[in-house]
Amino acid sequence: MHNLKGLATGIGSLPYQDVDSALDLIFKNLPNIPFWPQLPQRNLREGMVVQFSENVPCLRFGDSGVYFYPQNKEEELEKFYEKAIDNDFDYFKISREYAPGVYKFYERLKGEALSKVELIKLQVTGPFTFAAAINDENGAALMHDKIFMQAVIKSLNMKALWQFNMFKEFGKKMAMFIDEPYLGCFGSAYTPLEKKDVVGSLAEFTDGLKSESVMLGVHCCGNTDWSIFTDSKDIDIISFDAFDYQDKFVLYADSIKSFLSRGGVICWGIVPTQEFTGQEDVALLIRRLRQGIDSLVKKGIDEELLKERLIISPACGLGTFAPQKAEKIFSLLRETSDFIRGNF
Repeated sequence: MHNLKGLATGIGSLPYQDVDSALDLIFKNLPNIPFWPQLPQRNLREGMVVQFSENVPCLRFGDSGVYFYPQNKEEELEKFYEKAIDNDFDYFKISREYAPGVYKFYERLKGEALSKVELIKLQVTGPFTFAAAINDENGAALMHDKIFMQAVIKSLNMKALWQFNMFKEFGKKMAMFIDEPYLGCFGSAYTPLEKKDVVGSLAEFTDGLKSESVMLGVHCCGNTDWSIFTDSKDIDIISFDAFDYQDKFVLYADSIKSFLSRGGVICWGIVPTQEFTGQEDVALLIRRLRQGIDSLVKKGIDEELLKERLIISPACGLGTFAPQKAEKIFSLLRETSDFIRGNF
C-alpha cells in the first residue's frame, strides 16, 4: 500500500460555476489525492443523481430533474442489458454536458506533474441513494422495484468502470468513492432495508470494480450501522463525518478492527462543513481526531495501525456553500494534513 497516512481529499461537490476555479482549489490544497469536481450550482445536470442518470432505462431529464418514464419499459431494459453484456462503456459514459469536471480533471492531470499524486479519486453515487431519489409510475422509490434496482446497480457499476478506463493511462492507483448519504438513515423506521440486502447489493455493485490499481471507498455523512460497510469485503476505505458522528462511529470498534486488519483505510471527515464557522483551527481538529483514535485504542485497536490507515477530508460535500467557505475549509484541511504528516 502507498503511504497514505494523513493525506487529504475531498467529497465530490464544490460551489463553483467555473470548473477551472474548482480544479485550482483542488490541486492547490489536495495535490496527493485530487478528485474531479461536481458543480451542482453550475447546472441541474450536476446533481448527484442526475449526473449518473444517462442511459439508465426509463429515466428522463426534465426541468425538475430526473423522472421515470415507463412507456417503453421492456424495450429499454432489453437494449440496456445488451449494452451491458457487450461491455459498451461508451454507452454508459458520463457526458461532458453532465460532468465537465471529469474531462477538465483528465486534461489537468495530463498537464500536471504527477509525482505528488498518490491516488486519483473518482466518485459515483451509490445505488441506494440513487434509487431512493426516483419514484416509479406508482409513486414508489425504484429502490423497492427489484428489476429496476438491478438495472441501477449495473448502470452505476458500468459508469464506475468507464471512469477507470478513462484514468488508467496515468498509471496511478485510483480510488472510487461510492457516495451513499441515504444509508445514513439505515436502521430507522423510515428506511425499511435489511442488512443482508444492503451488503448483498453493495457486493453486486462492486463486482468487477476492484483490482490491483483500484481501491473502493464508501462515503456516508450521517449516522449508520457502520458494519454494513466493514462487512462489505470489497470496500477498502470508509469515509465518515468525524466532526459530528465520531462518538457513534467508535461504537463499532470490533467491526473497525476487522476492517483495518484486512487492509482497510478510514477517511476521517474531520473538517466540519454545515457547522463550519471559520473559527476552527488545526489544534481543534487534531484534538477531535486524537479523541477518536484514543477511543478506538481503548477498545483494542492498535494506535499505529489507526494512524497509518488514516486519511482526512471535509465532513461532506461543499456544493451548496459559498466559494469563500469552501476555500477556508480546504485551506484548513491542507494545514491539518501537513500537521498529521509531520507530527503523528
